[in-house]
Amino acid sequence: MSIILRLDRVMADRKISLNELSERVGVSNVNLSKLKTGKVSAIRFSTLNAICKALDCQPGDILEFNDDEETL
Repeated sequence: MSIILRLDRVMADRKISLNELSERVGVSNVNLSKLKTGKVSAIRFSTLNAICKALDCQPGDILEFNDDEETL
């Protein structure tokens, strides 16, 4: 099981840069870049809330569940 981050796709749809999102959300470019590339193992709800507010989206637009286990 894994959660896939789709922040890059939502940002592209909204035509917003990493720098602009960083300013709106109040999170460093480095941390947002890690979120954008999926190189994190956790995200704070407060950060997710701020991102969703800035991008006018739902958490499900950014987070995707991928069940990579085979069903028996």
